[in-house]
Amino acid sequence: MLERKFTPFLEDFLTNEPNKILLVNGARQIGKSYLVRYVGKRLFKHFVEINLKEDKEGDQLFAAVKTTNDLYMRLGNYYNKPLGNKSNTLIFLDEIQSYPHLMTMLKFLNQEGKYRFIASGSQLGVALAQTPSVPIGSIEVEQMHPLDFEEFLWATGVSKEWIAHIRKAFEQNKSLDESTHELLLKRFQYYLLIGGLPEAINKYLSDRNMVRVRAVHKAIHELYRIDASQYDEEHKLIIRRIYDMIPSNLENKKKRIFYNKIENKTGKHFADYANEFEYLTSSGVALDVLAISNPKFPLAESEHKKLIKLYLNDVGLLTHLLYGVNVNAVLQDIRSINLGTVYESAVAQELAAHGFKLHYYDNKQKGEVDFLVDDYDRLQVLPLEVKSGKDYTEHSALTNFLNTPEYSIDRAIVFSNERLVFKKNNATYMPIYYCMFLESHAPDEAVILPELEAV
Repeated sequence: MLERKFTPFLEDFLTNEPNKILLVNGARQIGKSYLVRYVGKRLFKHFVEINLKEDKEGDQLFAAVKTTNDLYMRLGNYYNKPLGNKSNTLIFLDEIQSYPHLMTMLKFLNQEGKYRFIASGSQLGVALAQTPSVPIGSIEVEQMHPLDFEEFLWATGVSKEWIAHIRKAFEQNKSLDESTHELLLKRFQYYLLIGGLPEAINKYLSDRNMVRVRAVHKAIHELYRIDASQYDEEHKLIIRRIYDMIPSNLENKKKRIFYNKIENKTGKHFADYANEFEYLTSSGVALDVLAISNPKFPLAESEHKKLIKLYLNDVGLLTHLLYGVNVNAVLQDIRSINLGTVYESAVAQELAAHGFKLHYYDNKQKGEVDFLVDDYDRLQVLPLEVKSGKDYTEHSALTNFLNTPEYSIDRAIVFSNERLVFKKNNATYMPIYYCMFLESHAPDEAVILPELEAV
């Protein structure tokens, strides 16, 4: 079994949060169902799993459920043996977005407390937006992603103790020795090829055959395209068109979406495709990066939704589409191959997995910076630039950005293949694999406010 960072959270929630129902959101094929099944069977005597997408396409046993008693009766018939109670029975409603009426019912199931419930889905963002009565207060939605680079290291035999040593070097702005650097860089290149989808990683671990790994990528990529078929013909075709355009858009100098190219119609704007973008990002198959022209902390206050970049949710899918089974495109330093898009995609995937909302800097006069993230510890914006070539210290847009006094930003990070960590003109240069240690602000311990003085 692949070890996941989500596992401790899931165990803690099911053990210590009995008054809410967890909804696990994320793209299909990232390991949601497997993980819930694994943890649920260990923690509960009775574990009942119902794939509502399969039910909707098959017997539709739960399609006509109108009350909680209806659901309990059908659960009993489905499980075909006596159920227990809230302390020893977990009901897993997988792909719950297939039946929006059951999402509304979660509030009442939670209040009655007959059993524990957990749900997962691949379009929960869309489904919740379309649910007339969202069970606020009864549910907690958590996002799950493909394996990040650190989880990939665990899967390929790198110990947590060794990673902790590397993390310390990152925190101290220190370079690693040559052999460690080469080992990590090679692992990172393998991650670019294999990605973080569990089935692809397991195929690689079984026999290291990239033909079989790419077959997994091909099947999952097509699955994501087919999933758009739940919409009417017009929206389905546009969603697929936008999704198919992602790799070619990323290869352009300006990586953002140009709306007049989606249907080859002039005069189109973001608003014309807002629902399609919402589907792609809410279903987890694409990562959206919103433009910022005036970077102020927090970035959400100044984001520009009309200028949007899209990345695939998994870098392995991207290298499959770009290079097929030719691994040399990534493993060898071939001058004709520009890996900038691939490196940026991996960093976008890493940042999203670590809880960052993704933004980029776009200014007609100053240029474009790959990523901007909120630095909650310093209450500042942190710019990130990703370089794959030898000219990694050349970045006019980032230089202009840092030299703009009104931004009041005094540091940036440039990731590249190079081993040495050093600082130059307020930019810290780091090896690309150090991106796995960037974390959004999430304190491990409670933050206690000072006691108020008596009045």
